[in-house]
Parts: sequence; structure tokens; C-alpha cells
Amino acid sequence: MSKNPLSCVLLADRHHGLTEGVRGLLATAFGTVVMVADEASLLEGAGRLQPDVAVVDLSLARDSGLGWLTALKRRCPELKVIALSVHDEQSVRKAALDAGADVFVLKRAIATELLSAVDAVRGCRSAGALNDDKLPT
Repeated sequence: MSKNPLSCVLLADRHHGLTEGVRGLLATAFGTVVMVADEASLLEGAGRLQPDVAVVDLSLARDSGLGWLTALKRRCPELKVIALSVHDEQSVRKAALDAGADVFVLKRAIATELLSAVDAVRGCRSAGALNDDKLPT
């Protein structure tokens, strides 16, 4: 993976401790990492900054719905979205992908899968086992 100094990623997570670690990981691949902690800031930031990728925690919203993810993809249809979750149930993965996420990564696998997911949504390599039903291989 090569770092593009002009690229931008939007990181959305309410859990500041985890966000700092993920930010450090994403900084190896993007010129700018912008962090937000709620769905309103995510939607506003995506529209204003036009990032290449958004990495979003599915528990970002206070409610359990994913309407904010659908709204994000409607507002920024070219935006590539990597959804993060602690839940490994197939129903959660399917709901995230159906709502507009391009790739789903379990939080416990961030260290090993996040940068591969970034490469996949950027088209640098196959998404492989990450989500072969959403991205071309």
C-alpha cells in the first residue's frame, strides 16, 4: 500500500480510545485523517470534505438503525464506506452492506484487515475474503 498525500479518510466512531488507534493505522495510507464522533458530523464532513473513504462504526448513531449510512451514500454516492462492528452475526454484516457499506470489518480484526479493506475499496487489490459479494475481484 502506498500513501497518497492528497487523499482523505473520514473516521467516524464514538469510542475515542479505539479511534486514536485506528487513526494511527489509517495515517499510514492517507494524507489526511479526519475524525468525527456522531452521525450529523459524519454527514456534514463527508459533504464538505469529499473524502476518498469513510471508515464508520455501525454503532455511531444513538439508535440502532442504519438510516444515517443510507443517507451518507445518498449524499456522497462515490464515497467508499468501510463499516466497522463488534457484532459478527451475518445479519449485521448483511444489513450494513444493504445500507450502503462497501466492506464490513470486525473491530477485533482491524489490525489485520482494515488496510486490506482500504486497498480493496481503492481498487488496489481484490477484496478477497473480506466481502467478495460487494466488490469485484
